[in-house]
Amino acid sequence: MKKEIGYIGLGRMGKNMVSRLLDAGWSIVAYDKSVESVQEVVSMGGVGAGSLAEVVSKLPIPRTIWIMVPHQVVEEVINELVPLLTKGDLIIDGGNSPYRESIRRSKELETKGINFLDIGVSGGPGGSRSGACMMVGGKAELYDKLDAVGFFKDTCLGSGWGYFGVSGAGHFVKMVHNGIEYGMMQSIAEGFDLMRHSKEFDLDLEKITEVYSHGSVVTSSLVSWMHDGYKKYGKDLNQISGRASASGEGKWTVEAGKRENISMPAIQTAVDVREKSQKKPSYQGKVISTMRGEFGQHSVKKGDDEPEIL
Repeated sequence: MKKEIGYIGLGRMGKNMVSRLLDAGWSIVAYDKSVESVQEVVSMGGVGAGSLAEVVSKLPIPRTIWIMVPHQVVEEVINELVPLLTKGDLIIDGGNSPYRESIRRSKELETKGINFLDIGVSGGPGGSRSGACMMVGGKAELYDKLDAVGFFKDTCLGSGWGYFGVSGAGHFVKMVHNGIEYGMMQSIAEGFDLMRHSKEFDLDLEKITEVYSHGSVVTSSLVSWMHDGYKKYGKDLNQISGRASASGEGKWTVEAGKRENISMPAIQTAVDVREKSQKKPSYQGKVISTMRGEFGQHSVKKGDDEPEIL
């Protein structure tokens, strides 16, 4: 295997990952529905494609193709790709697909001679450029081939990657990662909600996040991102929506816990708070939205129809 890969999906994370791979000497054939995004990759030294068929035609056999699209359209992309591929080609789903769908896809593709890896990616757009974290599921020999050519060394930060077993394991570990993230963000939101509304003290929340970020037990990327948010928007977070959005992984984690008879009160509460905030925006929702905006570049600005939160 050589340092050659097809890349489908040039969104916030995809484009940055492609940029990092190009810097590491990879040859990349890239496609996105946005012609402008494809042209950006071409300007960075990549090869542009105007369709999935063109991606396939421009790659040497056996092909490796990374898909980085919303999980709702992964099936559509794979269904369009498969008739174009050759036995022995490898499809990698690098998005946030439900792990059970990845198990099913792996089995279906195997009957057609197509290899499959599910790779959960963490770090957001920034991490995709400076070094991501990756969790891999699928056949060990497929992982070993990617590892041997330096793919993970070239895309990840330090030793931030690992192989976790059969198909579905990568997306399962990433799902749980996101569930934990939900719980952590909810705890941060509750704590800063209390400090924001304390009647006994007039607290500098930006300063608190700075102090928490240096040597404390709760030092974390999330607290650091909250510091960035307070620095931009002030302690009232007036420009930020109190409706905290969710992408689904927290709910999937709770559902998986129920199947295994595992109690998950913290993550369940975090999911519930986000759902309730859609009808009743809250300061906790603002804190969660702020962190989401900082690490994922999600749209979190307050809408015109949203009431002020005291």
